[in-house]
Amino acid sequence: MKSILRVALGIVGVLGIVSCQSEKEEQKSEMKRPNIIYIYADDLGYGEIGPNGQSKIKTPNLDKMASEGMVFTQHYTSSPVCAPARCALLTGKHTGHSYIRGNKPVMPASFTDQIENGQQPIPAGTITIGKMLQDAGYKTAGIGKWGLGMVGNSGEPSKQGFDYFYGFLDQRQAHNFYPTHLWENDQWDSLNNPYIFVHTPSARNSKGSQSALEQFEKSDLEYGDEGFFDAYKGNDYAVDKMTEKAEAFIRENKDGEFFLYLPYTIPHVSLQVPDEALTPYLGQFEEEPYLGQQGYAPHEFPKSAYAAMISYLDQEVGKIFTLLEELDLDENTMVVFSSDNGPTFNGGVDAAYFESTAGLRGLKMDVYEGGIRMPMIARWPGKIKSGSVSEHISAQYDVMATLGELAQAKVPEETDGISFLPTLLGNSGAQVNHEYLYFEYPEKRGQLAIRMGKWKGVKTDVAKNLESPWQLFDLESDRNEENDIAAQHPEVLKQLDEIVKKEHRSPEFDNWNFVDRMLGQTAAQN
Repeated sequence: MKSILRVALGIVGVLGIVSCQSEKEEQKSEMKRPNIIYIYADDLGYGEIGPNGQSKIKTPNLDKMASEGMVFTQHYTSSPVCAPARCALLTGKHTGHSYIRGNKPVMPASFTDQIENGQQPIPAGTITIGKMLQDAGYKTAGIGKWGLGMVGNSGEPSKQGFDYFYGFLDQRQAHNFYPTHLWENDQWDSLNNPYIFVHTPSARNSKGSQSALEQFEKSDLEYGDEGFFDAYKGNDYAVDKMTEKAEAFIRENKDGEFFLYLPYTIPHVSLQVPDEALTPYLGQFEEEPYLGQQGYAPHEFPKSAYAAMISYLDQEVGKIFTLLEELDLDENTMVVFSSDNGPTFNGGVDAAYFESTAGLRGLKMDVYEGGIRMPMIARWPGKIKSGSVSEHISAQYDVMATLGELAQAKVPEETDGISFLPTLLGNSGAQVNHEYLYFEYPEKRGQLAIRMGKWKGVKTDVAKNLESPWQLFDLESDRNEENDIAAQHPEVLKQLDEIVKKEHRSPEFDNWNFVDRMLGQTAAQN
């Protein structure tokens, strides 16, 4: 009898252990992976936020994000302009391989409501971050500026892995912060704004004398007339609508796992910001009215407007963090903040005054550091060390691999990225580093750049001069690329040439083939 009892107790014990293990496995399988929010500024320079030394423009929420997370000091976009930067980010391919390498509109191109064709669409079958995470079980949304296709073609967000989209599809429409409409999935969401044409003729010509000022579209106002600057104000501010939709998406998916791609349009010109946001900066700067002579909407107080736009972006970031805390999602959400390219040179923006690149050479449309080195902050309470700083050299085409590893998703085999998740989690010993970062940019007369350890190689005007020489900089001792030492290091230049041959893949479009022509000439000479 006792033996039977012992056997019975043994069976019960084994069943108990099996049951306990089963429960643990079940709990493990039911554990939520982190939510992911990727916030992408538009034309925000490396030096335009407090964590990177900005003093004239206030960014308290980004300052707080940095104090609670990790700041990357050597993080790069993939291109110095909008569309190719976004394509490389979302597909994990550098601009020697990616489909989109320049800002190529679908013709006819226009800034009007009547013609909205967008930019060259990414092709069907592309695996984006949205598609990768969607396949892994995440709910996905893109809210902000798209620039990779329109409703009805292969680049439509719903065909590229996003369950929900809201914002601007055509980058040209995004030059106006008070549009008549934004897109919600495949439908217009009409806003309470009149039609505003922000690319009006200037009140002065390029020589500074009074021009004919052919009156604005639907306006007879000239500079000096009452209401001249007010003609570029509306009622519904596009950025407010984006945040409103982002908050709704987070609330709707708070019980699941979600990925929110949030590419805001600030601080890309035009200089347009609600009056209440402008007020705190008025009187702080010496400034003259900007009259539209650089092709974007005029503003009476351009420096104040630009500062206010960046602070407005910071305010919206703060709203997202407030909501995450309210919904008890804070500790299970990784938030990343970065920008698509360096600060602009037109539209009334004074990048030199604000030290927008923190001394780095170049601006938007340049492959020098000021055009491609980006602000980047990552925050995930309890996982990413508070107040940490990383000098890990990374690029936005690494984001796909990083988020794929984080979400336990299947990362496409054809990616140029390397996950920097070990760095984020404080495990630098496990971090795999790039041998080099590669950049091709066909616009502004054709440019190349390679970051290889401390070395930075740059070629400019290549489309004009196929024999354009390498410039070489030692970024450890020459962060601002002031001293070209190419003549002293021919062995490094040979390495750069070999990298171009290895990494360049012929583009889909003839107007982006400057490297093909350069390599063809080189081959002929050899």
